[in-house]
Amino acid sequence: MGHTVYDGEQSISRRDLITRASGLAVAAVVPGVIPRSEEQAWVGAAQASFPRKNDFTIPEGVTYLNGAYMHPMPNDVRDAVRDYNDRRGGFTTQTSVDPDFDINVKADFAALINANTSEISYIPNTTTGEILIVHGLDIPRSGGNVVTDALHFESSIIHLQSLEQTAGLDLRIVMPRDGRIDLQDLDRVVDRNTRLIEISLVTMYNGFQHDLKAVCDLAHSNGAYVYADIIQAAGAVPIDVRESGVDFCACSGFKWLMSDLGLGFLYVREDLLGSVIQRTQFGYRSVSAYGTHFLPYDPPAETPFTWELGETASAFFEVGSVAGSARAALGAAIPYLREIRVERIEAHRQPLLRLLREEMPRLGFECVTPVGTTSPIITFTMGEGTPVRERLASAGIDASIYANHIRFSPSIYNDLADVERVLEALS
Repeated sequence: MGHTVYDGEQSISRRDLITRASGLAVAAVVPGVIPRSEEQAWVGAAQASFPRKNDFTIPEGVTYLNGAYMHPMPNDVRDAVRDYNDRRGGFTTQTSVDPDFDINVKADFAALINANTSEISYIPNTTTGEILIVHGLDIPRSGGNVVTDALHFESSIIHLQSLEQTAGLDLRIVMPRDGRIDLQDLDRVVDRNTRLIEISLVTMYNGFQHDLKAVCDLAHSNGAYVYADIIQAAGAVPIDVRESGVDFCACSGFKWLMSDLGLGFLYVREDLLGSVIQRTQFGYRSVSAYGTHFLPYDPPAETPFTWELGETASAFFEVGSVAGSARAALGAAIPYLREIRVERIEAHRQPLLRLLREEMPRLGFECVTPVGTTSPIITFTMGEGTPVRERLASAGIDASIYANHIRFSPSIYNDLADVERVLEALS
């Protein structure tokens, strides 16, 4: 069975952008990112706070514009990992993690996306989160169709297409137009038999960002649910799970959360746990209480073991040990992000993205990131044989370079001078 594929500003000069401080350019470049009542206060804070080059140890001579691939750790996060590993490698009893630390890490992430701590569980990677949701909904055995789009994360596409091939899943894939997924194209294929809409909130290819609330409204009006991959969004763009109404979302920690590989988060709306989403795995982290009744001095019982399942997201989706160094990294990284504030991070990079958008086409590159996109990713296509890799490498510039496109993803340690280096190297 084959899946169904559905097809469905004012210019600012380079000179103007170069001569402005990033903070002062924000109001012109991204109106509405900072509330007007806070704008002046933010401009002053931005001038003092960005770029935050001293918070990172990026080698001298390297211009790193590749946060969407793997974000560098802030120095404080790196130190937290070193401290954990020092304790882990030494003869000390202080290698176990205080349960309160576990709760605080989840609470900090919950606050970052406006969720409850009880709605957050650890997952080893984003793909695991998507698989847990699909199987927790008992798809495809329960019937109905799944709608996704061609810009969704490749691992999820592989998972869904494997279910299509092996279990007969009715999979509907909406194709992009002009680098974006049109909500009307989604609307045309969603129906009352749709069980789930799967999207990447910010797409890894070109940074297109869905209107998450609009997607959720569409799904819910048809009795469907929404899963969002937020790995290219969490820590980079503001996320409010309450305002958007998203049912499920997942991410790893090594991109815009500025943490490490091996640990991330799954959010599941609390009222769906145990009603819509069922448990598909069990382990010692699934229980809130466990007892033995056969060892010396154990209390008597009719069975050798007694235990009670927990009711939080952690109990539904965590079964075994958690990556300790990655958890230590998250415990330092998320408070760092919350202190800076994600909306300020989003605003800081807009002049950098705008300069790339203005100048790269003059060098023969075509921008495939939709106009108006404020996510951390901007992508340009190029012909085969374009000596981009060699030119950027010789200039010490790190970006994601593919056969026919190049992706830049600036962060809080970048400034307009970094973009100038890219343009000079490619000129």
